[in-house]
Amino acid sequence: MYLLIAYDVSTIDQAGRRRLRRIAKTCLDYGQRVQNSVFECLCDPSQFVEFKGKLLSIMDSEYDSVRIYHLGKNWERKVEHYGKNDDYNINKPLIL
Repeated sequence: MYLLIAYDVSTIDQAGRRRLRRIAKTCLDYGQRVQNSVFECLCDPSQFVEFKGKLLSIMDSEYDSVRIYHLGKNWERKVEHYGKNDDYNINKPLIL
């Protein structure tokens, strides 16, 4: 499944800044950053359950929010991109 993950974490204290780093690192384990707090992720159903559980265990629901958009199988027709990095495709190999 192809997912778009967006999050907003309160960073007014050290604990919030730590949560922000942990959420970003968790998202990097499952996908690639496309904006500061937005990730595109490709995972199977069991990976998604694990990923979602990790995100929800890290966030503080009183101060933070995580949004998960399920883009489905035909995501190429649903995503438009303009500007820098318009050649990004999650199915292509990532060279570091």
